Amino acid sequence: MKFWKMHGLGNDYVVIDNRNDKIKEEDNSKLAQKLCERRFSIGADGLILLSNSATADVKMRIFNLDGSEAEMCGNGIRCFSKYCYENNIVRKKELTIETLAGLKKTRLIIKDQIVTHVSVDMGIPIFEKNQIPMKGQGKCVAEDLVIDGTTFQITCLSVGNPHCVIFVDSLDAAPIHLVGPKIENHPIFPNRINVVFVEILKKYRLKVRVWERGCGETLACGTGACAAVIAGNIIGKTERKVLVILPGGELEIDSVEHVFMKGPVEKVFEGRLF
Repeated sequence: MKFWKMHGLGNDYVVIDNRNDKIKEEDNSKLAQKLCERRFSIGADGLILLSNSATADVKMRIFNLDGSEAEMCGNGIRCFSKYCYENNIVRKKELTIETLAGLKKTRLIIKDQIVTHVSVDMGIPIFEKNQIPMKGQGKCVAEDLVIDGTTFQITCLSVGNPHCVIFVDSLDAAPIHLVGPKIENHPIFPNRINVVFVEILKKYRLKVRVWERGCGETLACGTGACAAVIAGNIIGKTERKVLVILPGGELEIDSVEHVFMKGPVEKVFEGRLF
């Protein structure tokens, strides 16, 4: 079975064409754990499976390194789009992709038949607690959450998957590895949550680090970058068009109407599983 190793800003994935259903449903989770284990296997933040779709050009399923299935992934869907185009699966500059978060549209930037960047229509964000999901009613905007005696001001939303956004004075001083897993697994988030730490440089320029559920901190999180900009919009801290700087690189986020994310994507290598 062939695979591609790919990444978007260092957020890396193993991508496999599973349209023939060679990988059975009951094996998806264990295979993700096996292939994503660093040093002992290929190593990645997640496994992406390509499937047939009755409602879109193709279907994307994504599994975190702990085996849990994610609804959506911004960097992952960019990798997936490049994979589909360069393997002649969907030879179009605009793709419609079925995900657990609904249908997503991507637009490819191509140079010499190689996809260099992908723009993703992330849709309309969700703010209602019961749809994120989060316990309680209404919206969570600048609410207090106490962790080990320290109060954090959180804004929560879903951009296909759930995010808890925290604005900090300094990312370097933020207790990401201490607080991230505690918020991820906090009982008010029944499906766990991604935790987004944001430092505002300018209203149009942010630094972001993300503790991803099922993965830990990653070099980049596309949906987390979108969530950071949207949360900033809500509380008046950011403009609608923002450059987001992540440890692995930069993403352009446009939240004027729908939320659009644009960033680079790369193939690292390809191989075969035995």
